[in-house]
Amino acid sequence: MNVFQQFQRTIIKNYILGSLIAVFGVGSVFIFQTLALTENELFAMGAIIAISIFTMFSCEFIVYQKHIRPIKRIYTEGALDFEILSDAYKQAERFPLLTVQRIMFPHFLGLAIPSTVMTFISINTGVLSIPYSYILYAWSGAFLVAILHALIEFFLTFRACHPLQENLIQKAIKTYGVDVSRQSHLFISLKRKILAASLFLALFPILLFSLASQIRLSMADSDLLANYWKWAGVLILIITLLAFYGAVLIFKSIEAPVKELEKSFEKVEQGQRSLVVNTYTDEFAHLFSGFNHMVEAINLRDQKNQQLLDQFFAVIAGTLDARDPYTAGHSKRVAEYSVYIAEECNWSSKEIDLLKKSALLHDIGKIGIRDDVLLKDGKLTDEEFEQIKRHPVIGEEIVKGVQLTEDLLPILPGIKHHHERIDGRGYPDKLIGDDIPIFGRLIAVADAFDAMTSDRPYRRGMPFEKAFSILNEGKGTQWDSVFVEAFLKRMNTSQENRLRNYS
Repeated sequence: MNVFQQFQRTIIKNYILGSLIAVFGVGSVFIFQTLALTENELFAMGAIIAISIFTMFSCEFIVYQKHIRPIKRIYTEGALDFEILSDAYKQAERFPLLTVQRIMFPHFLGLAIPSTVMTFISINTGVLSIPYSYILYAWSGAFLVAILHALIEFFLTFRACHPLQENLIQKAIKTYGVDVSRQSHLFISLKRKILAASLFLALFPILLFSLASQIRLSMADSDLLANYWKWAGVLILIITLLAFYGAVLIFKSIEAPVKELEKSFEKVEQGQRSLVVNTYTDEFAHLFSGFNHMVEAINLRDQKNQQLLDQFFAVIAGTLDARDPYTAGHSKRVAEYSVYIAEECNWSSKEIDLLKKSALLHDIGKIGIRDDVLLKDGKLTDEEFEQIKRHPVIGEEIVKGVQLTEDLLPILPGIKHHHERIDGRGYPDKLIGDDIPIFGRLIAVADAFDAMTSDRPYRRGMPFEKAFSILNEGKGTQWDSVFVEAFLKRMNTSQENRLRNYS
């Protein structure tokens, strides 16, 4: 049995169950227990009800066939066109509401209109000896029963539609790679469902009882009927207000935790993954506990991913530095100096993390430079230097090639532009001043300082004080003044602390 056949079988079973409860249970008991009928009148009333029920089923079956047709095409005709799939899903989604329409129109009217006509004729011909006003009472009772039936059918159909909707979604994803549920705009408010169901279920018994009492008392003294409604009217009003207030309280008790969870999920979507305080003792306690477990798992996963990513960047940088023993540790030191500057400038932790990654990979483009040029002991020729100057662009292309996530894209400018100069005499694009990306301007300071203070085959590294002096002289022309001053301030503070601790 496929999903559609199971769906139809469930719908029919639910319909029979709802009809037994509403029409044959409440409705029939209401009629035959309230009215005082003779044996012949009972037979006539039974015939009227039987014919009306047949008419009702016929009308409803016609409308049902129309409602089920868009879904039926998928499973009986094998039609898998995307528009047909989308229409079938939307129809399955609307099916609980369509069920309510069928109950309130072809079902209710298909029963009420024929029975009204036949009852009127029966009274007129003397087959039934009841007042014509009872026809109005019958309409009121039938309307109440129809609402009860519609309410039952709505919730039963709502549950029955889920497997069908899931199957249609899977078909659309498998065939077209698209989730058709994302194109849906139908929204049935939980508030409406709870308020409508709670209010009606609270009022239904008292309204039905009042209607039955009206019929019974109308057979007796009219003064007694008038006094009854003076009392019953006030009672119904009080019960209505209490039922509405109770329904609102029930909804609020559900709405509050749902909204809290909704806001928490929105925060998770925005990257704010904090735990929620679980103060509930009902089923919501399990939901909140599950949410916290989810957040903890996400945070743990992200922590591990971040550690792996940091290790990956460090390994790449170490591999690059290992190619030239004289520059071993260069990338790591440049990253450390870059972090010093960013911390001194009060950058956020997220910006500092991206900067560190960019600095670790700033020289990765040297992988594309030949060994005889990169590892040359003596002075480079103009042609060889032009090859060296290509490493920022090569580095950007290499890192681009690994298809970075959107969060990591900011590391690229630091790789490409760490050799630009404020006066526009740098490379590769000869950018000037603030046109140079901020990561490039900052890493340039850290890179220059480490290059000056590190040993090379053809010279020893210069003392820190001399490198500080060169940086100070070059700020505003070769390097960004703000970052040079921040670096010098941080390094001087660090040296003072070391001397203080030593003494």
